[in-house]
Amino acid sequence: MSAHVAGKQHIHRSVALGVPLAVLAAFVSVGTADATSGPAQPRVTHTATLGDIPLGPFSNALLPGTVDDDRGVDLGGIGSDIYPTGRKGEFWTVTDRGPNGQIKVDGTKRRTFPVPGFDPAIVKIRVCGDTVKVVDSIPITTSSGKPVTGLPNQAGRDEAPYSYNAKSSLPYDANGLDTEGIVRAKDGSFWLVDEYSPSLVHVSARGKVIARYVPKGLKLTGADYPVVEALPAVLLHRKTNRGLEGLAVLPDGDLVMALQSPLSLPDADAGDASRTTRLLRFSPRKQAVTAEYAYRFDPVDVVDPGEDDTSELKISSVVAVGGDRLLVEERTDKAARLQSVRLTRSANILGGPYDSDTTSPSLEQLDDPASAGVPVLAKRLVVDLGTVAGVPGKIEGVARVDHDTVALINDNDFGMTDGTGAFDAEGRLVDSGVETTVTYVRLPRGI
Repeated sequence: MSAHVAGKQHIHRSVALGVPLAVLAAFVSVGTADATSGPAQPRVTHTATLGDIPLGPFSNALLPGTVDDDRGVDLGGIGSDIYPTGRKGEFWTVTDRGPNGQIKVDGTKRRTFPVPGFDPAIVKIRVCGDTVKVVDSIPITTSSGKPVTGLPNQAGRDEAPYSYNAKSSLPYDANGLDTEGIVRAKDGSFWLVDEYSPSLVHVSARGKVIARYVPKGLKLTGADYPVVEALPAVLLHRKTNRGLEGLAVLPDGDLVMALQSPLSLPDADAGDASRTTRLLRFSPRKQAVTAEYAYRFDPVDVVDPGEDDTSELKISSVVAVGGDRLLVEERTDKAARLQSVRLTRSANILGGPYDSDTTSPSLEQLDDPASAGVPVLAKRLVVDLGTVAGVPGKIEGVARVDHDTVALINDNDFGMTDGTGAFDAEGRLVDSGVETTVTYVRLPRGI
């Protein structure tokens, strides 16, 4: 990757990289279907790629001294989610916890953090022709302005953190966040979801954590920001590295969060075999969860014909499209489908038997929840992205551009791969070559 560093301009503790010189022109080309070729099909109308931005200079421009060695890693991972700014071609995105991988040592996988000082950031991007430009970045900080970091929180609950070569252990950090979904509130603040606790995080317009809402009974101590136990205790059974991932804001201001994968109830094997995950509705005004919904994945070989492992099913994005209607992205790492669902009062299971971890069988163990009396959300397929040429793998963010178009962003994992070959003998990244892209897809039948 290039060592070129774009110029920087500090604005309220943020950094602007590669600001374009002209106003973005319209670029989404909408073709006319040929009457002889049959019905119009979903198609990619535009793709833009993020250029190389060294991670160390990027991070240190936001919070000086946070990264002493980026090991040759460029900025990536901003594909955790994408949310429109309201200006054509501009989006808010958010990084995840930073570069990380897995290396097996003595038969056991260890989670590695090659740049442990990395601080998750909210990143505003602009699509300019075939290039994605970073136009603003906001570091996520604690109440006292310190970096939250992306390191795990609790020993025995989260994966233990190790150095880039898995030889040295790293400290846990109660402030650490594995940020995923993002939306912006009307007052300019941001809401994020996190995979560790899992949690819902309210962040000021300048990046300070206002509050972190976690499951009841988590007992997270030592954080340098308010921690509020407001989510159902059953979420304590989230699968490791599969907490809250998708986030949407409804027209009334309520938030909808999606668990990436089924809970490990009563154990990991049950969670891995399950096709039932959960959505939760949260009222910022009440600071409480007001509804919970059962969401049923399609069979894994329907979502991804090349996959037979049910545990590979994930929800990575949810998008509000009016009223109580959502687009839900079901995916594996190679394929994705967008489903339309409507949140109804009759489907609310909050406070019922399946919020107890003593219920047997659990919601996750039911082969057919609907036949067992569980009001599973009805859904309608909007588009099978796996059949659309030009859509990259590992789509984690979806945004509605207009009635006919969605913008997709992929998670390139900072160019990281798993295993001992991720870094060379000098400890420098052997880049995967996967780039961060924003891809526009036109849907002839609309959203």
